[in-house]
Amino acid sequence: MGFNKSAIKERSRRVLDPVVTLLASIGVPPLLVSVLGLAGSFCGAYVIARGSLFWGGVWAFASGVCDVLDGSLARYRGQETKFGAFIDSTFDRVCEFVIYGAILFYYIERGHPLLLLAVIWVAMGGSFLVSYARARIEGLGHRCTVGLLERPERLTLLIAGLVLGHTVLVVALILIAFGTVITVLQRVQHAYQVTRREP
Repeated sequence: MGFNKSAIKERSRRVLDPVVTLLASIGVPPLLVSVLGLAGSFCGAYVIARGSLFWGGVWAFASGVCDVLDGSLARYRGQETKFGAFIDSTFDRVCEFVIYGAILFYYIERGHPLLLLAVIWVAMGGSFLVSYARARIEGLGHRCTVGLLERPERLTLLIAGLVLGHTVLVVALILIAFGTVITVLQRVQHAYQVTRREP
């Protein structure tokens, strides 16, 4: 049996279907869920910068749940819009930026080696490039779902590292740094393949 990321994502969304139904029944707008997810990431960044990796991971998890819920809620209520998709993607980038920034601050404050800081820097930059590459390819009119480490995988690694502590977090950051570089290269190759078929 092959590894099917799309099927796993779909099953994960179904777990939250009762929550989506509840939110829709009480009239919660998708944008509010998106804003709550953004706020959750800022709370996570704050507690990480203050020295608590575990609670930062808890807040990052809550933010990630909101990120799944807002899109599912919009689809359930028939309120999907291009602006909503734009806001969702933009908030995702802000969430990643503040969490990685807080982790970088956390390790700078504690005098960790420059090499670890460089790994965090690459992980953050790679995460942004992965998303940018997809947006640019799709802006040219082509689908782009290829890649080893998309946002759900990156977020899962990051949350696991934060919750489980320093050693696991360092391993997670190394995996994200390497994985995002590989993913960017995969998307560059994909862009080359799909655009060369054009007249």
